[in-house]
Parts: sequence; structure tokens; C-alpha cells
Amino acid sequence: MSRLVAVSNRITIPGQASSAGGLAVGLLSALRQSGGVWFGWSGSTSDPPAAEPESLEKEGVRYVTIELPTREFELYYNGFCNSTLWPLHHYFLGAFRYDAAEFEAYLAINRMFAAALTKFIEPGDTIWIHDYQLMPLAAMLRAQGVQARIGFFLHIPYPNIALLRVLPVYAELVRDLCQCDLLGFQTAEDLEGFQSAVNSVFSQEASIGTDQIVLAGRRVRTGVFPIGVDVEEIATQSAVAAREDEQVKRLIAGLLGRKLMLGVDRLDYSKGLVERFASYRTLLESSPELLGKVAYIQIAPLSRTNVAAYADIRDALEHAAGQTNGQYADTDWTPVRYLNKDFPHDTLSGFLRVANVAVVTPLRDGMNLVAKEFVAAQDPEDPGVLVLSSMAGAARELVDALLVNPYDRSAVALALRQALAMPLSERRARHEAMLKVIKENSITRWHRSFIARLEGE
Repeated sequence: MSRLVAVSNRITIPGQASSAGGLAVGLLSALRQSGGVWFGWSGSTSDPPAAEPESLEKEGVRYVTIELPTREFELYYNGFCNSTLWPLHHYFLGAFRYDAAEFEAYLAINRMFAAALTKFIEPGDTIWIHDYQLMPLAAMLRAQGVQARIGFFLHIPYPNIALLRVLPVYAELVRDLCQCDLLGFQTAEDLEGFQSAVNSVFSQEASIGTDQIVLAGRRVRTGVFPIGVDVEEIATQSAVAAREDEQVKRLIAGLLGRKLMLGVDRLDYSKGLVERFASYRTLLESSPELLGKVAYIQIAPLSRTNVAAYADIRDALEHAAGQTNGQYADTDWTPVRYLNKDFPHDTLSGFLRVANVAVVTPLRDGMNLVAKEFVAAQDPEDPGVLVLSSMAGAARELVDALLVNPYDRSAVALALRQALAMPLSERRARHEAMLKVIKENSITRWHRSFIARLEGE
């Protein structure tokens, strides 16, 4: 079996982060089973950056990190990555901007990754690159003579060419991605978006099939690989946390028997939090019998605080929460509890287990693992209800959730009311069907199927 070299913008070393995201959980699962190297940015910048990468061995995985130059990193990360690619891929043209200097920094950082990575590549390695920050990397590795199998997985959505054309350099990025041997996407819609981009860039030069693209005699395989979760681990972790975690016990005690509606999202405009708060307010307006009988807790850790759009969303949410609480709160009840803080993953699992309703309503999301984690965390004998945006990749699999359009606040409010009133028999049936799906499309299946396809002939 070949050695796996996983590459991502940032790496997560176990024990050094409070809560790992979906990308980190997936890569750690793959690397722990196969062994190998996880290569990425260390999290620190300096001018000049350290010349040599740092290496750490832990639990059979080698972690290799590099420093990056401060100015270029700022233009790369807060600039092109998160003010250009992120809003474009999530269909938010109002937050999109293009700056040629930021694109040059994006290329420069990718060249630094390529130069450092080539020092660690061994004959027979399989390279697995992750996400939008590193779309040019495969082409740069090829330019340095790397012949290894290279796969790329995009964790966020891929837009259709009708939208993608607003990016002046979209064709360069499409050509770079086509230097991979396998390109993986979360949903069939994302794959179709990329196929439309290839057709635009290469026209008659490309032969586009359902699972491959042929360019000048070279085959680029493509596929849909929806990322999953470790169902058994989350089920065990959440049950233990619900019994033993002090923060979970405090949460339960503070509910005073009220039903809990829970949202867990990184603070980002793509998560639809402003629209969600408005939908909850509509619920209270239309269902006065619920006043004092439900609690809505929104956990939203801060992210990308140097990007103006994120400061705006924070201000909007604080204003919305304040308005709702000001109008509806009573001496013994706060309608919205809005927390800009992170929690350890086991504590979050416990929160998800005790929630009666999970509110997962992004305006656009590549997958959204909180939805799957909620299903895995629930007690099958008395499960809660998932209210899920149809704009999330997870909606393609979790069809037994209450699916909503997050822009329709009345429809979301109606779904929330339905979830709160749903009888036990229906809750069990919906949960059983969704649990079966996430067990079949587990985190293990995700990485094994991708690597097997990448290494297959």
C-alpha cells in the first residue's frame, strides 16, 4: 500500500485544538488507518518565515508544517481565499471581490507549498490535496516533475459556469485542477458545475463523461464522494457527555423542562444565521403558546474576524437577538441565547444529544456535518427532529429531515413548529431512516472510496 500524503491549508494536531472541523476529522480518520503524512500551514506567520518545515510524529501520523510570510498570507487567506473564492463558491456575489495582487499572493503561497512539499514526496506516494485554498497546487507539483498520483477534494460547493465567469482567472484554476488524476466533489450538482466550467474552458478539446474528463489523451477521473461522520464514535461520545459533562448538565438544568432548539455553526454569512433568527422570531409571533416553553441556543464561534463581511454579520446577529429578547423575554425566560464561543467536540456532541430540534439552515453549504452529527448523537428511543436547509449538501442524503428553503422565514417557522409537535412514532421513523443513511455513507467510506478510486487503474 502506498503512503498517503494529505495536504490542506491548515492541519489539526490531536490535543492542540478544541474542536476539529469536518476536513480535519476526515483526514485524521484516513491517516490513522493507513499511516502517512499530513502537510500544511503551521498557523503562524513571520517575515521571513522559517526556511525549513517542522515535523512531528504522533499516533502513527507524521505532521509536517510550514510557516508563511505575513503580508502574502494576509492577501492569500483573507484576500483571495475568503473574499473571492469563498463568496463566489457559495453564491454570494454581494461579498465577492477580485484583486489581482491577492490572486498573485494566492499563487505565491501555493508555490511555497509546492516547493516545501516536493522535499517530502517519496516514490510511490499518493497525494491528496484538499479544498479551495490549494486549487493550483497539483499543476505546480507537476511543473516540478512530480509524477505521483494526485487527488483533489473540494469541501465547498462548486458553482455553475454562469456564476463562475465573474472570476477573471477562473479558466486558469480550471486548467490547474485538471492536472489531478481524480477530482472529488460533495454532490452531483457540484460535479456538474465543474463539468460546465471544463466545457467552457476547453470546449471541443475535452470529452466529458459521467465519471471522467479526457483532455489531449489524458484522463482526469471525477466523482461524488459525500463526506460523512464516525457514527459509532459520536453516538458513544454524546451519550457519555449527556450523563457526565458538566457543561451539558448545566445546559439541561437551565432549560427547566423547556424544549431545546439548537444551532451550531461557525459564524459565517453562508450559514444563514440572520435568516434563521428572523424565522425564529416569526415562530414566536405566530405561535404565542410557545412563549416561555422553548429555548433557542445558537452557538457560533467567531471566524475570519479580519474580513469586513464577518464583522457585519456579527453586528446583525447581535441586533436581531437583542430585538427578539427585548420583545419576548420574561423574568425567567430568555428566548435566544447567542454564544460566540467554541466548545470541545465531546461537549458539543452532548448538546446535540439533548436537543429536541437541530436547526441547520445554511444559505449554501458543501455538506454540513452538524446535520449528520445531530442524527448520530440522538437517542434512537426518543430522537429529536432535524430541520435542514435544502441548500446544504447533506439534504441530498437526509431526505427524511424537515427540508426547508432558508430564505422563506414563514416556511422555516412552520417547520420548527412541526418539529416541536412531532409525535414519537414519526420522530423514530425519520431518525431510523437518516441513521441508516449516515452509517452507509460514513467517514470511513468517504476516504476509502476516494483513495481506492485514486489508486485504481
